[in-house]
Amino acid sequence: MNNIISIKLFLRLGLSISFLSAVADRFGMWGKEVSVWGNWENFLDYTQVINPWVPSLLIPTLGTIATGAEIIFALFILIGFKTELFAKLSGFLLLLFALSMTFSTGIKGALDFSVYTASAAAFALSTLKEKYLEVDGYL
Repeated sequence: MNNIISIKLFLRLGLSISFLSAVADRFGMWGKEVSVWGNWENFLDYTQVINPWVPSLLIPTLGTIATGAEIIFALFILIGFKTELFAKLSGFLLLLFALSMTFSTGIKGALDFSVYTASAAAFALSTLKEKYLEVDGYL
């Protein structure tokens, strides 16, 4: 396996597992000692903190859309379905998240949680054309 294929596989696994881990946390699937949110209500509270310009009535919708996108993007990147498209969409979603964190709570959180790095990784993944263990390679 060449280096580009190894890098692409690592990026696919890293991004998809990270998205799914964050989603699992929102639904209380991680223990309290390692959880960031721990439940849906805490996640929505944080969503409001980093999106103070969004009316509170729309926060549950925004949280649901973000969570749905993360699940879909993660699964499609994991199986390699339309990898370039979903990697780009992931990059934009992560960049929006990083900018929301930066403008609402400061840059430290976005840097500490490597959100800009994850966004850059998603954009990098979108440029890699070689197929390996991807549904697209078989279609």
